[in-house]
Amino acid sequence: MSTGVIIVLIVIVIAAAVLAGAAALSPRARSALGGGSLQHRFGPEYERTVVRHDGDTKAAERELTERLKRYGSLRDQPLEPSERERYTALWTAAQERFVDSPGEAVAEADRLLAEVAGARGYPGGDRRDEQFDALSVHHAPHVQGYRRLHRAAPASGTGSQGGAGTEELRETLLEARALFEELTAPARRQPASAPAEKAPEPASARTEGRSHHPWRFHRQHAKGS
Repeated sequence: MSTGVIIVLIVIVIAAAVLAGAAALSPRARSALGGGSLQHRFGPEYERTVVRHDGDTKAAERELTERLKRYGSLRDQPLEPSERERYTALWTAAQERFVDSPGEAVAEADRLLAEVAGARGYPGGDRRDEQFDALSVHHAPHVQGYRRLHRAAPASGTGSQGGAGTEELRETLLEARALFEELTAPARRQPASAPAEKAPEPASARTEGRSHHPWRFHRQHAKGS
């Protein structure tokens, strides 16, 4: 075999390897929407979906891409201040109930999160799977905490009856609270073009932000922990 033929064969092999690499990367490149990859956008939800598909990255990305197509254009409906106050009061009551009745508190928090998500424009009613999918598009870092809460809630057929201890339920409630706070946070307003004197902040608004939540929940609040 001549040297010229060997060189041609080497070039062909290299070109084939480059094309194969490009083909392997193209599904993720095609699925990158909004300037970022699916993995970057979904974070832990991306890894969870890959695990659900037994490590099949392409199948997981097809599912996530479909979620983006279905719910990516969904826009949150803002809550009225009175609604935020009511939901916050209900969540506070549910968490205070945890001391004496952890299972009931978790079930109430699960129902409340579903109601708040529905009020914000996400799929409501009994469409929990659709609600989880839609929330994963817009609140990916915290949707898994909501899923854990739903699984732990006695009304879902699992939870304390299934062997979850008080400490585990407490951690689940704390994890789900992050999504609740995002959904009930006041809508952000665009700053004015010219600086204006800041008006005094209403007392009710000072209790609605995440850093000024009207209650705190520590390990010692859980009975028997």
